[in-house]
Amino acid sequence: MVAHAPEMANEGGGFKAAYFAELFRLEEAHFWFRARNELILWALRTFMPHARNFLEVGCGTGYVLSGIATARPGIALSASEIFVEGLYHARQRVPTAQFMQMDARRMPLAGEYDAIGAFDVLEHIEEDAAVLTQVHKALKPGGILILTVPQHPWLWSASDEYACHVRRYTRGDIERKVREAGLELVKSTSFVTTLLPVMMLSRALQKRNKHTFDAAKELDINPVLNRVFYSLMKTDIAGIKLGLSYATGGSRLIVARKPSDAGTFSSNKTSEPV
Repeated sequence: MVAHAPEMANEGGGFKAAYFAELFRLEEAHFWFRARNELILWALRTFMPHARNFLEVGCGTGYVLSGIATARPGIALSASEIFVEGLYHARQRVPTAQFMQMDARRMPLAGEYDAIGAFDVLEHIEEDAAVLTQVHKALKPGGILILTVPQHPWLWSASDEYACHVRRYTRGDIERKVREAGLELVKSTSFVTTLLPVMMLSRALQKRNKHTFDAAKELDINPVLNRVFYSLMKTDIAGIKLGLSYATGGSRLIVARKPSDAGTFSSNKTSEPV
């Protein structure tokens, strides 16, 4: 694969490369990842049904990408990740995709993609506005961005610190940054809404027992609870599919479009193979 930021391939910041193996093992069965995938697939199908190509920025272990590969076999898939460790797992899941090691703040791409996704990525990056500007540049005119981010700063907890989050967003903050990047909002809604009281309780307990927090339990969840929570998240998604937009929830989905009359940019960024 091609490396656009090889100096950051193993220590890129914003995440810990050692977490990828645990994610790869657990996320496929976890209610939150499964339900979020269904929401992402719905957004892609609804707002860009004829997309010929798709780029996922910050693909992690490739779980979302594998869902898109299964649901949309005709779409040309590309994915980037700053950490080579993540790309190692992603290539196992989607060997037919094109992968690149890349710093999302400096994308060597211009006017290439019908759709770009960044799923729980921006909150890891201090310069999130720069990433959104780069996404605008990489999209074709009329192309869409599908974005998910954690929401409500008052939910900040040890889980965010463990995950190397820089922030949790307010609705106004993320929508403003998307607009300032030159993108037009198409859909904005919370999700993880039905489970918000459970999240609030969990975060309160984390603050109370901060020194005994065990991040592994967040992923390795009781199977019965996992099924119940998945069903509750499916309720949220059913409402969104019917046209509802929720004001509150643990996460926010944004769909935004690059104006059809927007121009493209050129890049002279060099790259190296890895």
